[in-house]
Amino acid sequence: MRQVKAAGAPPLPEGEAKVAAVRSMFDAIAPRYERVNRLLTFGMDARWRRRTVAALGLAPGSVVLDVAAGTGDLCRALEAAGLAAVGVDLAANMLAHARTPAPLVQADALRLPVPAAATDGLTCGFALRNFVDVGAFLAEAARVLRPGGRLALLEVAAPTNPVLAAGHAVYFNQVVPLVGGLLSDRAAYRYLPRSVAYLPPVPALLQLVRRAGFEAVERRLLSTGIAQLVTATRR
Repeated sequence: MRQVKAAGAPPLPEGEAKVAAVRSMFDAIAPRYERVNRLLTFGMDARWRRRTVAALGLAPGSVVLDVAAGTGDLCRALEAAGLAAVGVDLAANMLAHARTPAPLVQADALRLPVPAAATDGLTCGFALRNFVDVGAFLAEAARVLRPGGRLALLEVAAPTNPVLAAGHAVYFNQVVPLVGGLLSDRAAYRYLPRSVAYLPPVPALLQLVRRAGFEAVERRLLSTGIAQLVTATRR
């Protein structure tokens, strides 16, 4: 397994050590998670989630599994759009602080407690880099989606414009850890910018989606490129 290491920092955890670290980190930040997110994204994260739900293009009443549901942000957006949401998250304390009427289940994203072809859609917000194996997660997503079901993955990104990229790098790598550390857990918000190293390069990520059993794979940049939305249809 590859070692993930940021310059001047110790290697990021891998395997079961990563699972334990991610669970512990999100349990720690759960009480202030939504409030800090709104502040650090200037409220844009709510708009990104609405875009994610709309991109599914599913009929009202469709069943959508939200993986890494956290405190229920995407579940609430799904319910507001008339979809039947079910949330799954690894961290029990995140689910304990969730504000959603959707059913919630504690489970690992690589071992979803859902029968094959049981869902019409699957969403995942800002969590790909927290999984031990992105390819294995995508294979599991393909397993639980019916043929024709829709996948929508919301993640961080970086602007392609050099000026915007420079400003974003300062904000994401310096301001976010500072403000997040003051308002919540310092170690968690130091991990956030470093965790981007776990993400596959864009071409490799899109290829992983296709290999998992998806077609019509599309990637859109949001808000000048600081977030990305990957959508696909289950073959």
